Amino acid sequence: MYQIDAFTEKVFGGNPAAVCVLDQWIDVDLMQNIAAENNLAETAYVVQTGPDTYNIRWFTPTVEVDLCGHATLASAYTLFKHYDYPTDKINFQSQASGSLSVTKKGDNLTLDFPTDIVEKVDTPKVLIEAFGITPIETYKGKTDHVLVYETQRKVENAIPNLELIKASGGRGVIITAPGNEVDFVSRFFGPQVGVDEDPVTGSAHTTLTPIWAEKLGKNLLTAQQLSKRKGDLICELKGDRVKITGKAITYMIGEIIIS
Repeated sequence: MYQIDAFTEKVFGGNPAAVCVLDQWIDVDLMQNIAAENNLAETAYVVQTGPDTYNIRWFTPTVEVDLCGHATLASAYTLFKHYDYPTDKINFQSQASGSLSVTKKGDNLTLDFPTDIVEKVDTPKVLIEAFGITPIETYKGKTDHVLVYETQRKVENAIPNLELIKASGGRGVIITAPGNEVDFVSRFFGPQVGVDEDPVTGSAHTTLTPIWAEKLGKNLLTAQQLSKRKGDLICELKGDRVKITGKAITYMIGEIIIS
């Protein structure tokens, strides 16, 4: 097992993910137990199915999820760095999210993910109560609500009520605003799936990128997730795909012993 810090150049930054490279799939309950034992936002499992293709699955400490950006980035980094993967592109196949890929250019890794389907909605009352601030706009993607605020400070200073967020349904809630030094900033809360606040959420940027591309009138955007660990991303809207670029670094290599 490899523990990788994704969307950062230094350890103790970005978002940590565990990566298990398997010869074949293991029991789902075992995958979930390992993820719970790791107690990281996500543990990814990959199995090679062709010369340049891997199947991939992602687990939080409590559930399997349909898509995870930082753990996909971490998986690609692991294969490039520790398995001497021979080319600069890895194709991943997910049963829930279809075809994904990661391309390497120098130290940069670029995810190619499907764009989320986003619509503007009325703000659920429970989410106004959860943050104590009424957003200027609210959107709903396939799994997450997005609350848009006027300033970065409001995102930085937000103190959410996690129990109310949990009651709102879906996978989680993204809060976002224009950035002071980047195009937009965000935070992600997912107590519904066992992740109170995720340090850097690649999949959330498949939702955020089309929103901010339209607002700012450009398709290439800089972003920062304002968790305690922080993470930096470059996002590009390409039709019905989003390209998300970041870096990664190895924190730990270990073995899982199952008696």
